[in-house]
Formats: sequence, C-alpha cells, structure tokens
Amino acid sequence: MRLPMATPLALLLAASLGSAPLPAQQVSIGIHLPGLDIGINQPTYPNLVPVPGYPVYYAPDSPNNYFFYDGRYWVLQGDDWYASSWYNGPWDRIRPELVPAFVLRVPVRYYRHAPEYFRGWRGEEPPRWGERWGRGWEDRRRGWDHWDRGAAPRPAPLPTYQREYAGPRYPQPEHQQELHQRNYQYQPRDRVRMEPEGPRPQDQGRHQGEDHRKHQNQD
Repeated sequence: MRLPMATPLALLLAASLGSAPLPAQQVSIGIHLPGLDIGINQPTYPNLVPVPGYPVYYAPDSPNNYFFYDGRYWVLQGDDWYASSWYNGPWDRIRPELVPAFVLRVPVRYYRHAPEYFRGWRGEEPPRWGERWGRGWEDRRRGWDHWDRGAAPRPAPLPTYQREYAGPRYPQPEHQQELHQRNYQYQPRDRVRMEPEGPRPQDQGRHQGEDHRKHQNQD
C-alpha cells in the first residue's frame, strides 16, 4: 500500500516543530523558583525588637508569629515554618527538622498569634515541639532545648536597607537576590536548605523511615 505524499504545508509544520525550543518545564531543572505567598501583607518594614537573651528578634506589632534570625525572616503558620530574606516574602517552607534551634527556642510569650496547640504551655518556655512533631523529630533534634545561655551568639544585623522598599517599591522576586547581595554583607551561620514543596509536619511520620534510609546511604 502506498503512503500518501506529505503536502508542502505538512513538511513546513514538521520543520518548524523540529526546531522549536523545549517547553519551559524541560529547561528549568535546577533553577530555584520563587517561593510561596502565605497571605502575609507587610506593607512597610516591620518593627523588630530583640528577644531578651536570644539572638532573635520578634515583631510585637505584627498579627503574625514573625521573627528575624541569622539574616532571615521567619514565620510560623499552624504547623509550618517559612523563611525569607525579604520582610514581605515570598516565602520558602522549611521542614521541621531543618528549622534553626534558636528559632525553636524562642519562648511562647513572643508568638503574637500562637496556634491553638500552644494552649496551656508556659509563656517563659519554648513550645513543646517534640510533643507536637513526634518521636522521630525528637530523635533528630535531640538537645535542641539545652544550650549555654551565656554563650549565645550575637544577633545578626538587621537588613534595614529594606526600609526603602515599601509599598509599590517592593521588589519583584527576580530582583530581590541582587539587591540583598549588594546591600547586606552578613553571611548566615545556619545553612538552611529552602524547600518550597517540602512535606508538611503531619506527613513526617510517613516519610521518616524513608528519610532515615536516605541519610544512612549518604553517610
């Protein structure tokens, strides 16, 4: 059986498709995409006050659980921690086992919109994260609530240059990193791996066995 001959139009379409660029999702592997919008609307640079005895600031005027530590802004919403290098995001979700210890140690009283599960916890003590996140988390973060208070590091300098970028001047995500590197020379002590699509805390139990095996293989 003879196959029908291709028309000139069909040949032209085939040639154009063969030279077309790859779809965006095929060429963006390894590129860190912008973080999440978590509903925070911080129109101006926040008022940040040191937490006494800790290298952490909190925002007493914010309706959110809003902190600054080690060169980053930190927010707790429900069970999820988020971090950003800019005061109004976008934000990256941080897995519970990767949140810096000094952020976890901030006493309950400095949470301006504490989750319901904080109820009954002492205001001068840190939240009971092990009770909330389970034995697997406690095993990974053993000793997080024991530290020499006399040897606490100094708070990182605030990136106050961001006061100039309020309202309509707030930069788009693609410009934030350049501005931050140009104006803020501090290098974080805690290297936090941003994971915008990381599992939520309630998924930790399901993934703990798999994660443990991965760490054993890496070791």
